[in-house]
Amino acid sequence: MVRTPTALLSPADRARRRGLQRMKAIALGALVFLAVVFAFSFVFEARLPALSYVRAAAEGGMVGALADWFAVTALFRHPFGLPIPHTAIIPTRKDEIGRTLGEFVETNFLSGPVVRTKLEGAAVARRLGAWLAQPAHANRVAAEASTIAAGVLRALDDTDVQDLIADLARDHLIAPEWGPSVGTWLQRVVDADAHRGAVDLGVDSLASWLTANRASFEGLVSRRLPAWVPRIAHRFVDDTVYSEATKFVQAVQADPRHPARLALDAYLTRLSDRLQHDPAMIARLEDAKESVFDSPRVRGLAARAWGTAKAGLLTALADPDSGLRRRASHALTDAGERLTADPALQKRVDGWVTDAAVFGVERYRHDIASIITDTIERWDAAETTEKIELMVGRDLQYIRLNGTVIGALAGVAIFTVAQLTLG
Repeated sequence: MVRTPTALLSPADRARRRGLQRMKAIALGALVFLAVVFAFSFVFEARLPALSYVRAAAEGGMVGALADWFAVTALFRHPFGLPIPHTAIIPTRKDEIGRTLGEFVETNFLSGPVVRTKLEGAAVARRLGAWLAQPAHANRVAAEASTIAAGVLRALDDTDVQDLIADLARDHLIAPEWGPSVGTWLQRVVDADAHRGAVDLGVDSLASWLTANRASFEGLVSRRLPAWVPRIAHRFVDDTVYSEATKFVQAVQADPRHPARLALDAYLTRLSDRLQHDPAMIARLEDAKESVFDSPRVRGLAARAWGTAKAGLLTALADPDSGLRRRASHALTDAGERLTADPALQKRVDGWVTDAAVFGVERYRHDIASIITDTIERWDAAETTEKIELMVGRDLQYIRLNGTVIGALAGVAIFTVAQLTLG
């Protein structure tokens, strides 16, 4: 059999090979020793009859050693290279052994009842909760999840994602008519008086601007007066306009039922109704929407949105002190504390885990077990044989030693019985 070069073996395999070679030498040494004893006793038993018992023991020991050597060797190769039937069992029946092993694992380990029994007694939720409740462990999970998420983000093709965002925006945001939806939303805002705050903010902002920009009214109206109007009238006109504007804004501020407010309410009510039911208004809004959100603009918006989101996520995922990482760690710690302290939650989580595991095993157990079968089928027969021999060969050499001892005892026992019977 072709031997795997020592340089290709793992340190553990090299240690196993040394142990196997040592045990083979010991077993062979025992056989050689018995052969020497047999020869000595066979030559001198005529002078010393008691050596006949030694010869019988040595003879039985050699038979046992040779028989067990043949049995052990037949597992891995043909003894003496002879193609004796039912030898070299492992290399010749490697694929069948793999299939049998796969069936054994599938039947006895990948079984729904077996998995359910094991998981129901494992207290998965409580153990997981106790582990996650420790901040160091929660930080570790958050860090690993961040690494995975960052890897996924980097692996995504930017062009494909941008196309997807653009397509989704067109299909779900831009293609549907905006008029009825905007009109319905506006009607609800007006009916709930939710626009009052915006109106108040606008009026207050206008009042502040008027207070801070008195000079802006100089010449605002007077420069349009005829040239023959006296200069003093110009100043009076500008002051009057500013004063009236200020009074108007203050009146709107002070009176929730001011006619200007009511007029705005009425306008918004009419606008919401027209957006919902007036085809001309709906068409105007659609034309404006299409002029703003044409394909190049949508594509550009999608590219900027994805670029900004991706850069922000990558930065947050890479920074252990980012808000995203801290919140993830705190959420995991909180989840662990709840799992540790809440028996009802533990029971629910254990049930989910168990049901999911049983479902997966029942549905995919043949595929899982086929990993064993397919892997063994791909293995080289010689390398597989040597791997198995390195794993169990050292223990099998003890069988040779035991056979030697048992054979020697059986030989002397049989010889003794024959002597007693025939003597």
